[in-house]
Order: sequence, then C-alpha cells, then structure tokens
Amino acid sequence: MKKNPVVVVGVTGSIAAHKALDITSQLVKAGVSVHIVLTDDAAHFIKPLPLKTLSRNPVITSLFEEGDWVPTHISLADEADMLLIAPATANTIAKLALGIADNALTCIALALNEKAKIVIAPAMNGKMWLHPATQKNVEILKSRDVEFIGPEEGVLSCGYEGIGRLMAVDKIVKFVLEKLNLNQ
Repeated sequence: MKKNPVVVVGVTGSIAAHKALDITSQLVKAGVSVHIVLTDDAAHFIKPLPLKTLSRNPVITSLFEEGDWVPTHISLADEADMLLIAPATANTIAKLALGIADNALTCIALALNEKAKIVIAPAMNGKMWLHPATQKNVEILKSRDVEFIGPEEGVLSCGYEGIGRLMAVDKIVKFVLEKLNLNQ
C-alpha cells in the first residue's frame, strides 16, 4: 500500500494564519498526511485545536515536545516529503536564510531530510516584503532550492494596498499537490 505524502505545515505570526485551516483541510482531503507546527507568534492568531481536528494529528507548539524517544521536531523532519510554511513572515524567512533554529519550525527546516521540498508562501506588509533585507533572504533561500508561491497583490490587513497578501489558498494547495505529484 502506498504511503500518503507527509507535509509539515509551518504557521507563523501573520493575520493570514487563519488560512492554514483551509490549507490543512484541502490537503487532508487530497490524501496528504498533514502535521502542523505553530510558532508562538502564530498562536496569537490561531489556536491549535482546530488545526489538530482538521489535520488529525497533534499540533507542535514547542521545540521541547517529545515523541517516543526522538524529539518530535526531528522525527517530523525525517519523515516529511515537504515543508510548507504558510503564511511565512519576514522574521521566519530571515531565520531560515541565516540558519537560526530557535523554535520547532526553524529546527525542522534545518534538520529536514534531503528529499523533502521546501515551499514558502509569504504574507506581510508590502514594505516589509520589498525591503532589501527580505529580498536578499529570499534570494539566499531560492539559491538553496526553496520555492516561493506569492505573495500576491491586493488589500493588506494593515490597510495598505499592494504586494504582500498570502497567495490564494486554492493556488497554494494546487502548487503543493503538483510538487507532490498528486495532481487532481
């Protein structure tokens, strides 16, 4: 029997964090085993229970959660076919570019097995996205074969209009399924 692909979905501290519910639901319906990692900042916008219910898996909220004898962040990094960070903040993008591992999500990213793909769906204020530091961090990650989907243009939660919105959920899910060869 073929194993369902494993996608670790990292949710970071953006108002768009609530869209992780729809992403999770659609991926599970498509036959993906989804494991959620919620950063401390993301927990200000969304709680673990709905993500746990939709993913049918525990939600990782701390670096210090243990599985059997292997730390959970290491076991997830070992079994993942993909790490999807949606939404991804400028802070998390910078941490990934610099190799900073100070939470469960960034530790998973550093410990990720070599076959796993990394997909980042940014969401932030347009000035933050266009800032030279963020753009340099994106370049660094792309040079390491990290793929980006978005951001797109539109009205932002801060009231500005422009680039920075999380890519539409359907487009993110379609992109992920294509990368996993699960075209629907």
